[in-house]
Amino acid sequence: MTRSAEVATVAPAGRAVTTPASEGRTRDAVVRLAQESGPLTAAAFAERLELSAAAIRRHLDALVVDGIFVDVEPRVSALHPRGRGRPARAYQLTDAGRASFGHAYDDLASTALRYLRETGGERAVAAFADHRAHTLAARIDARLTTAATAGGPTAEDDLAGQRERASLVAAALTDEGYAAKATPAGHGTQICQHHCPVAHVAAEFPELCEAETRALADLLGTNVQRLATIAHGDGVCTTHIPHGSQIPQDTVTAEQP
Repeated sequence: MTRSAEVATVAPAGRAVTTPASEGRTRDAVVRLAQESGPLTAAAFAERLELSAAAIRRHLDALVVDGIFVDVEPRVSALHPRGRGRPARAYQLTDAGRASFGHAYDDLASTALRYLRETGGERAVAAFADHRAHTLAARIDARLTTAATAGGPTAEDDLAGQRERASLVAAALTDEGYAAKATPAGHGTQICQHHCPVAHVAAEFPELCEAETRALADLLGTNVQRLATIAHGDGVCTTHIPHGSQIPQDTVTAEQP
């Protein structure tokens, strides 16, 4: 990202006019400074970025609302003793703010899978994808079992029960970072995942999506059809679950880990 201080044009009357583009660049500069320097007060941000107090507070307030910053008590030490009066608040990055800089995890995963394919062939990649998908399905199944044991809703084999189980699976997928939601679709249900934690890697290795689909079929006990995937450029990952077509557990399509 390009980081720069606030850019403004001057109106005929001499008043500085900030453009939307410069607003974004300034906000990026504020976030970058917090990453490099740690918690800072509004006055420190203003001084280092050569902004007015009003301008920096506008950006800081917006970043707090967006969950990128949180205001905290400034650190006190021998070098920075607490002065008289009410201490100025400091602003630091939240976990979401740090995550906005991105990580090299996607590149690392892609590199590892390329190496696996070169050394073990396509079967090795497929075996890894199956293992990952079944591990995910096992965690989801454990959550469903825990909910049922705790007296939560249980899914029966009728249409309403099958839809209920699909909704429970969608909720568990959301907890896993997939932002999933289940909606009725004719005599079935569609699970729409609005986020995919491995989308960039799956674009190169579709085995991940294919294994995930098979694991969902095993988890739901029925054949499912993947209609769209984020990895292939669609807006959401959509899985159609037809109800009333149960499959026996001994016809699992993916190899158990």
